[in-house]
Amino acid sequence: MNIVIYGTGGVGGYFGARLAQAGNKVTFIARGKHLEVIQNKGLQLKSIKGDYLVNPANATSNISEVKNIDLVLICVKTWQLKEVAEKIKTVFNTI
Repeated sequence: MNIVIYGTGGVGGYFGARLAQAGNKVTFIARGKHLEVIQNKGLQLKSIKGDYLVNPANATSNISEVKNIDLVLICVKTWQLKEVAEKIKTVFNTI
């Protein structure tokens, strides 16, 4: 599956890393320094269930750069939902 994790914090990072570990193509939507680190060093998951490094990791700040999306996991704060929903909507309106 081609999965987008919109919001690569604690929740999005965890589930995205596990989905990548299971063999899915995962793209992480992040911003700022967090995005830069993921692009340059990958995404490191540390867990009592086992650590995993997604490297190289597909990461961008712009969901419109991702094609053929099968699933989007929205992992942002509640106050960010409206803005994020509008951005996701534009991607699927172009299909």
